[in-house]
Amino acid sequence: MTAASATWIGSISVLLWGTLALLTKLTGGQIPEFQLMAMTFTLAFALMCVRWFKGGHTGIRFAKQSAFAWTIGVVGLFGYHFAYFKAMNLAPAVEVSLLAYLWPLFIVLFSALLPGESLRAQHIAGAVMALVGCWLLIGRNSSGFSAQNLDGYLVAFACALIWSSYSVLSRLVKSVPTDAVGWFCGVTAVLAWMCHLMWEQTVWPDGASQWVGVVGLGLGPVGIAFFTWDYGVKHGNIQLLGTLAYSAPLISVILLIVFGFGEATIAVAGASTLIVSGSLVAGKTRNTETAKTVNYEAV
Repeated sequence: MTAASATWIGSISVLLWGTLALLTKLTGGQIPEFQLMAMTFTLAFALMCVRWFKGGHTGIRFAKQSAFAWTIGVVGLFGYHFAYFKAMNLAPAVEVSLLAYLWPLFIVLFSALLPGESLRAQHIAGAVMALVGCWLLIGRNSSGFSAQNLDGYLVAFACALIWSSYSVLSRLVKSVPTDAVGWFCGVTAVLAWMCHLMWEQTVWPDGASQWVGVVGLGLGPVGIAFFTWDYGVKHGNIQLLGTLAYSAPLISVILLIVFGFGEATIAVAGASTLIVSGSLVAGKTRNTETAKTVNYEAV
């Protein structure tokens, strides 16, 4: 499979993450964070188990990975969500989201450290344009940063570092099959259940719509999305995927508007323009480089 195909597969994650807000809205907002995390990652693991069952095996062989690969997987999946929920408890949600969404830019920057990768001005320009669009979108209801919430801001910043590091370091273990992510999801689910039992009171979904929200999260943004993202960052254009990730909050807002949970504003229009433009700038670089490579090979 070509790098372009892998990039398209990775971009499926962005589309699925764009449904997070709508599906979370359907859950009713009453389910504790770690319980919801535990339930959705359990569904993600179950989804991969179905794949293994259809393949005629238990998937045990995919659990036999190096300690390095296991550390990347579990710290990335569990560590990011743990830090995110912790930040939400320490600081206002809008400011936490603004800082946490630095991770796509960090992916673009950190990717320059990978073997065989190079960072060009267009990569940075595209990522920064998309970042500004994302901040315009998320920050329109911000009350501003405050020194008293510094602890929460630092943890939110850690979120960005954890997920970007997970995405970039996954490239170093590209020989690890995506099926192994199923086991990382399983361990994350166990850790989340432990956190839930220690710190939260169980609240089960009430009604069909809430269950639809939970199952939708487990199968889409938490399930398939993590599997396609793993394949994309390992084999695709990681700089372009990092920039495209800024489309997720835009898709979320658009879906909320379509389903009557939000309204179209000038801020949404401006954010859309910046995010799409940034993605086009970042993507154009790779297309130009590919064309040059083909021409050189032809000569």
